[in-house]
Amino acid sequence: MSDKPTASITLADNSQCIEFTTGCPSLLHCLESNKIDAAYQCREGYCGACRATLISGEVNYNEEPLAFVREGEILLCCCKPNGNISISLK
Repeated sequence: MSDKPTASITLADNSQCIEFTTGCPSLLHCLESNKIDAAYQCREGYCGACRATLISGEVNYNEEPLAFVREGEILLCCCKPNGNISISLK
């Protein structure tokens, strides 16, 4: 059984669009699977190194991150898109 796409992720920095699939544990994992470099350190939502800007759409956190997240920001390592989203990695 193959993973099915559940959302489209548009990277505003270069207009690239990738698919998030059912078996993907986080946005960071999805980006890495598509050979897109994104900063990270802990992969647990503690440090905030994977912080990105959410331009449109919504995400759900696997667990509430311990790092401070401002409005309009997301932590790639511990969230999944809730429908189609647009993000900036810069």
